[in-house]
Amino acid sequence: METKQLGNTGVTISAIGLGGMPMSLSGRPPESQTIEVIHRALALGVTLIDTADSYCQDESDKHHNEQLIHKALEQYDGDTSQVTVATKGGLMRPQGSWTRNGNPDHLQQAIRNSYQALGGSKPIDVWQFHAPDPNYTIEQSLAPAKEAVEEGLIRFVGVSNFSVEQIKRACEVVEIVSVQNQYNPWHRNPEYDGVLEYCQTQGLTFLPYRPVGGKSRTRLLKENAVIAQLAKEKNVSIYQIVLAWLRVKSPCIVPIPGASKISSIEDSVAGVDVNLSTEEMMEVDQGTAV
Repeated sequence: METKQLGNTGVTISAIGLGGMPMSLSGRPPESQTIEVIHRALALGVTLIDTADSYCQDESDKHHNEQLIHKALEQYDGDTSQVTVATKGGLMRPQGSWTRNGNPDHLQQAIRNSYQALGGSKPIDVWQFHAPDPNYTIEQSLAPAKEAVEEGLIRFVGVSNFSVEQIKRACEVVEIVSVQNQYNPWHRNPEYDGVLEYCQTQGLTFLPYRPVGGKSRTRLLKENAVIAQLAKEKNVSIYQIVLAWLRVKSPCIVPIPGASKISSIEDSVAGVDVNLSTEEMMEVDQGTAV
């Protein structure tokens, strides 16, 4: 598996990560199946797993995905010492909806709950503030993360759904190693709002969520003539073409496609070996413009 460096940390992570969200939302697969998916990912060389305390069905089910990932790592018969688990806090799931909560008191407790959900025996590898809350300043919301780093509950801190200005403010509070914003051929804001360029120049890892567009874009992806043609020419899947498109956009990008089936993570990992030229990247750009 090709590897990348996590921010400026010196920590090595796989060039493709595993997104845990599909394993824990409503309609999720059986636990045994998801543990098999995680184990298969590890066997294929995946060393970055992305999760969040809000990857669950509702508030009564909070931390489901974190606990699931910890259980899978505990049951794996191989070496997991190099695995980086990146979680997030700051979203609530009342009745299954998604709401922001940047209250420092809530985040202080959320960090401790995630620490326990992930085993409670070592610092959280990466804790990311899930989304800014307009009711609180960036400085207020990230103060608990800084305290948790000093207490040894968190090793590294990242942010999610942040603008360049917000990232800069976050960096004034605590060292930031990663940024997780939505990015795919149909949602290219990071190219236009300066976030991707900022991450590259500052040495931050950019983790694109919904890297292949999410369920809302599945039909568009399957019907896209440019992507389909490239997939046919290279004898790979359409999903691998999109992951290759992301990776050629910037060396700081590490896609984290979700998976709830072994075939899905196998397909994503195989995408590491798919390369697009600059011309082919531009073809996808033009063929997915909206």
